Amino acid sequence: MADRLTAMEVFVRALRLGGLSAAARELRMSPAMAAKHLDALEARLGTTLVRRTTRKLSLTEAGADYLDKAERILAEIAEAEADASSRSLAIEGVLRVSAPATFGVLHIAPLAPLFHERHPNVILEFGFSDRYVDLLDERWDMAIRIGRLADSSLVARKLAPMRAVVCASPNYLARRGTPKLLSDLIAHDCLGYTLAEQAGPSSWRFGLDGEIKAPVRGWLRANNGEALLRAAMAGQGLVYGPRYIAAEALAAGSLVELTLDQPPTPVGAVHALTHPDRRPAAKTRAWIEFLAETLSGLAADW
Repeated sequence: MADRLTAMEVFVRALRLGGLSAAARELRMSPAMAAKHLDALEARLGTTLVRRTTRKLSLTEAGADYLDKAERILAEIAEAEADASSRSLAIEGVLRVSAPATFGVLHIAPLAPLFHERHPNVILEFGFSDRYVDLLDERWDMAIRIGRLADSSLVARKLAPMRAVVCASPNYLARRGTPKLLSDLIAHDCLGYTLAEQAGPSSWRFGLDGEIKAPVRGWLRANNGEALLRAAMAGQGLVYGPRYIAAEALAAGSLVELTLDQPPTPVGAVHALTHPDRRPAAKTRAWIEFLAETLSGLAADW
């Protein structure tokens, strides 16, 4: 069983870190030993998981399916070990949490009082920013990230699903008409989010993999989703982004969700990320469990 888990970990880390040599360094083994573990894994499964060249590894269809399951298994094992080792530790101290700005203000900050009721000896310190933060260098205990995760050695736990929407205010649609096709978007004011390729200032991506690009234009762009949301509610154009930003306005009728001839590209999910080389402290474990519990209820509207 130990060899099976090691082989699984070699496979996952090799894909996330970009090669067997990087995985070997992180797991403190030789590249030759890492290659042996991967060979043994494929032999045991009776299928090819990765195609190997001198430059890179690429997943086969079977490998992509196995990668998802292997990551989940390894995360559950790490969680079980952390739970066992931290159960006797006090849930206390300063907990530094990094999160995207709009999501943090709308959906994380309001949870703080409830968490404080449960764990009054924890001091929460939030850092809300849309820039990428380095957990280790900047001394964050954990980060909340939204979307499809970049390759990373960080340990990720999925907290809630997420989808995207295109929407506009009723008065904007009354003035300018309701777009039905992606080709209609070019005739509308499309509010651009400068930090996202999916909903950028000059093109919006649609389709399950973002493979369809629709040219757009508009007079307003910003690096903050809530600023664009407020503009859309004021009748200034169409906005495209994660549904969690627009959920309250959609429920109130201030915005209307649009249906086009191609589906919005999935945003991915909300994830909790922690350091790969240490077991989370009890305070971090308690916070992540709390988020998993509370965000799953909110996600029905996302």
